[in-house]
Amino acid sequence: MKQITFYLDFISPYAYLAFEELPRALQGLSYHVVYKPVFLGGLLKHNAVLGPAEVPPKRAWIYRHVQWLAQRQSIPLDFPAAHPFNPLGLLRLAIACDAQGLPNRYVCETLFRHVWQGGADAADTQRLEDLTMSLSPAQDAAGAPVKAQLKAHGDEAIALQVFGAPSFAVDGKVFWGLDALPMLRSYLEGDAWFATLDWDGIAAIPSAIALRK
Repeated sequence: MKQITFYLDFISPYAYLAFEELPRALQGLSYHVVYKPVFLGGLLKHNAVLGPAEVPPKRAWIYRHVQWLAQRQSIPLDFPAAHPFNPLGLLRLAIACDAQGLPNRYVCETLFRHVWQGGADAADTQRLEDLTMSLSPAQDAAGAPVKAQLKAHGDEAIALQVFGAPSFAVDGKVFWGLDALPMLRSYLEGDAWFATLDWDGIAAIPSAIALRK
């Protein structure tokens, strides 16, 4: 059985759609998912990249695109009252729900739907308090251990060269984005094409422009 590590941030509509689509995309395969919340803003900062919603035309396109994808996949999606928003409270709550900082699917589902269904303010203090009471976390979401675990998840993701959310890591390989789910399935099925690809060697292809480090 393969273990898939799912790096996610509740702020991402693509992460929400990928979370909902994952069981259908990998139906019939033997796998286990470990969910690791990461602060997408930290990944973007590390790679010196603007967030998608920080580029106005891109933001507008993404919002159109995810709504089209949601209706195509029959997944309910309502944008929160404001987006982007500060997701740290939700990320820390997810981590606090497990002693090892690894929330289960129910917790992640609850938090994703808190953001992406109903159209309310995802970062509202009272809603977050109500959510905390409902989930009864094992740790203090505001405590230092939870903050340290969130940072550890982010550091681990960066070490694996994860640069965005959603990302799926398996056997040292990282598959990025909702649209990578068919590729992930192909790998898990043992597609011989992957044996012909120099996965790590791809990074050595020369670039004609200076790359940021």
